[in-house]
Amino acid sequence: MNELMLKYGCNPNQKPSRIFMADGSDLPVTVLNGKPGFINFLDALNSIQLVRELKAATGLPSATSFKHVSPAGAAVGLPLDDTLRRMYHVPADMELSPLACAYARARGADRMSSFGDWIALSDICDVPTAMLIKPEVSDGIIAPGYEPEALEILCSKKKGNYNVVQIDETYRPDPIERKQVYGITFEQGRNELVINAETMLQNVVTENKTFTEAQKRDLIISLITLKYTQSNSVCYVQDGQTIGVGAGQQSRIHCTRLAGDKADFWQLRHHPKVLALPFRADVAKPNIDNAIDVYLGTHPEDVIGDEVWAETFTTQPAPLTAEEKAAWLSQVTGVSLGSDAFFPFGDNIERARRSGVTAVVEPGGSIRDEQVIATCNKYGMAMAFCGLRLFHH
Repeated sequence: MNELMLKYGCNPNQKPSRIFMADGSDLPVTVLNGKPGFINFLDALNSIQLVRELKAATGLPSATSFKHVSPAGAAVGLPLDDTLRRMYHVPADMELSPLACAYARARGADRMSSFGDWIALSDICDVPTAMLIKPEVSDGIIAPGYEPEALEILCSKKKGNYNVVQIDETYRPDPIERKQVYGITFEQGRNELVINAETMLQNVVTENKTFTEAQKRDLIISLITLKYTQSNSVCYVQDGQTIGVGAGQQSRIHCTRLAGDKADFWQLRHHPKVLALPFRADVAKPNIDNAIDVYLGTHPEDVIGDEVWAETFTTQPAPLTAEEKAAWLSQVTGVSLGSDAFFPFGDNIERARRSGVTAVVEPGGSIRDEQVIATCNKYGMAMAFCGLRLFHH
């Protein structure tokens, strides 16, 4: 099939809409269930590239959770401990495959942003992964294939209307890509540079020259994630998963703050007070995620106040004080940070340090590189200049 007609484009008034192969060849994607839309396919085709590259770089099954053409989370298939299972709503006795762990981590990175996500998997979707996806609010999924029982599980979502797309694993796009804006055609070579530790982490410019193997993995995850994130963007990574993605900001420090705040929330979700929040049994997972987000924010009284707490909890929770938050976050370390372009000022590093960053990768090339390097040196961070800008629009 060469083309697929869609209901509409980005918005309902944008008709007609379709995806098609301009060279007359068959589309490399097959819709197995549902009716994916224009934005669904934008998410699908960006996200599948991300997980393919993560798998190639790490050798591990990979997953991502996409929203509005940027990743809310991305991860590789490392095991979940008991705390992560509780944070990600994964039953303690549920058997997980490496691919299922990758999706749980990707979805759990920023569950508020992942509400209604598009999922991409690097490997054939298995039953444990499908079972994790089944109760989540999600728009659709793309993968190279599906086990029969997994496909049946997914096709039962959304009253049988869940979008399931399969992509041909052998498909390779033309090295030249084109798009139109305001009737004018843009053309460029695809960004096909390989991202791995051997190519990206050799030029270590700080006094600390040492990256652990875990840091190398996490820095590469950050760069591959940024390659498919709307710019400007920065990405915080820990233990094989993104924990804060700042996308599409006009100022790099705003990216760093936004992603850092998300990373801090992820860390605070480990706090015993958060894990012990006494949710009512009838509160749905999205409402739990929202309540935790509010609880950790600047106005916790909106969910634990005298007049509202009983709507969500069995007993009224005590607030997590600013002092308790600061004490918890002061212990965080081992976080890695990537940036899709150079840091123009050392303030980005100052903000990153407050979120436990100890390893950094960025392209370099600013007139203030020395200031950024000096700020890293002040805190004993290791930083590599990868020499590769990763703008994505």
